[in-house]
Order: sequence, then structure tokens, then C-alpha cells
Amino acid sequence: MKDIVLNISMGVLALSILACLYRLLKGPTPSDRIAALDTIGILLLSMIAILGILLGTKDFIGIALVIGILTFIGTAALARYIERGAVIEPGDDEERR
Repeated sequence: MKDIVLNISMGVLALSILACLYRLLKGPTPSDRIAALDTIGILLLSMIAILGILLGTKDFIGIALVIGILTFIGTAALARYIERGAVIEPGDDEERR
């Protein structure tokens, strides 16, 4: 029973990734595309966790953590780029001092 539920969850997550890919490619605004990219990262993280449960291994936990960290950093960098036009501005260090 557990395997059936997990397999159905994988299918639903795969369909969700396809929907987010559509929004990523067609999104009318850059904010929509960033939200879609962030959601895809979270869905991939979920799929890897479910795959780890299905295979009965803990080896995928590290991969899921790396994907989560990269998703967060990517989303923060893209949001800053949209807000300010650059990820790292030349005057950032001088303002903090």
C-alpha cells in the first residue's frame, strides 16, 4: 500500500513539474518565472525524498539538501537581480562600512 501511494505521489509531482515548466517558459513576468523555478526545485527535492523512501536508502538525503540550498540561493539571487538589476553591486561593500 505504501509503495502505491508513493508511486502516485511521484506521478503527481511529475505532472506538477510539467505545469511549472510551462509557467517557466511562458510566464508573463520574470517574477512568475522565478516562482516557477523555485517550485520546480522544491518539487525535485520532494521527488528525491520519495525516491529515497521507495528504495529504502538514506543516500539521497545529501542530494536533497544540496538541491534545497541551491534552490534558495538561486531564488534569492534572481530576486535581487530583478529588484536591483545586478546580483552583486560594486558599492555593496562600501555601504556596509
